[in-house]
Amino acid sequence: MENNRSVQLHRIYRHFKGKYYATLALIVNAENDEPMELYKALYGEGKLYVRTVNNFLTEVDKIKYPTAKQFYRFEVVEDFEK
Repeated sequence: MENNRSVQLHRIYRHFKGKYYATLALIVNAENDEPMELYKALYGEGKLYVRTVNNFLTEVDKIKYPTAKQFYRFEVVEDFEK
């Protein structure tokens, strides 16, 4: 199945495990030109993370996480309140 989703910058996303993140920028891996997503945790120390765009947009592995309620690993949140 082809994934037609794209990362929306400067939006709040919920990870399927429940934590919230803000997307900051699309960047490129200098080694292989692979598109990457830079995002920031909205909890704790506010760490910065990077992940491939493809991985950021992937579906949750329902075999590994059968109780996950979200369909996608990260989903945009419309009603986030910190």
